[in-house]
Amino acid sequence: MQAYASSSNDYHRLPVSDKQLRFARAIAARAALDLPDEAQGDRRAMSAWIDAHLPKQRDTPDFSRYPSSRQVAFAERIARIKRRHVPRECFRDMGLMSRWIDSNK
Repeated sequence: MQAYASSSNDYHRLPVSDKQLRFARAIAARAALDLPDEAQGDRRAMSAWIDAHLPKQRDTPDFSRYPSSRQVAFAERIARIKRRHVPRECFRDMGLMSRWIDSNK
């Protein structure tokens, strides 16, 4: 018995979705690029083209890593009591803030 079809079998190639094609055209228009014909016929090839030409994310801070307002308030309260300053880098990373709090309780 033969194994199931491999990825090279044309029978299982999926066509590009409308949403995928619109997104790729928008990327191509912004970057003044042409969409290759082989990418327009295969969903997997189109995904690879999109991944290769997608604009890179800016170096904006990831706010999900920032400490919570309660964590900041608690650290500032400890700092006032101990007459110390909370290091600036602790305000950008919840892990650093947590370690600072633990070491200054």
